[in-house]
Amino acid sequence: MADTERGDADRQGLSYYPWWLDNLADDATLEGGAMNGTAQGAEVVRAIVVKARELYEFQDFSFTGDFGDNGFLEIYESSVQGEPVKVVVTVTRNAEGQAQSLAVLHRPRSSLLLFSRLMHERFAGTPPAEHFLSDES
Repeated sequence: MADTERGDADRQGLSYYPWWLDNLADDATLEGGAMNGTAQGAEVVRAIVVKARELYEFQDFSFTGDFGDNGFLEIYESSVQGEPVKVVVTVTRNAEGQAQSLAVLHRPRSSLLLFSRLMHERFAGTPPAEHFLSDES
């Protein structure tokens, strides 16, 4: 996949849909600086990614594409509740071409902490909430 084209539709409507979201290995994992521990299993990983995308006010991609033999990379800027955030997502594919391992970096730290707390709120009362910071943390 080549660099994504940047435009108003991508910036406003989150029109980019990651190929890997519907191609997760059953035992896929997700880790990130905004998370405690590792989320495991396609269903949980998908649920977290879908909720995360709902928090982004836009996604302004500077790159999406393959790297190395089994890697895929996304780099974008966004904002969450008006706070700027830069995001790097790495996806490692297994031998079947499925997304096996995801790692997500949010920065700056203040936006990462806000994001983590909002994710905890979104998942309150469910097992994925344990991966994110609560207001008491």
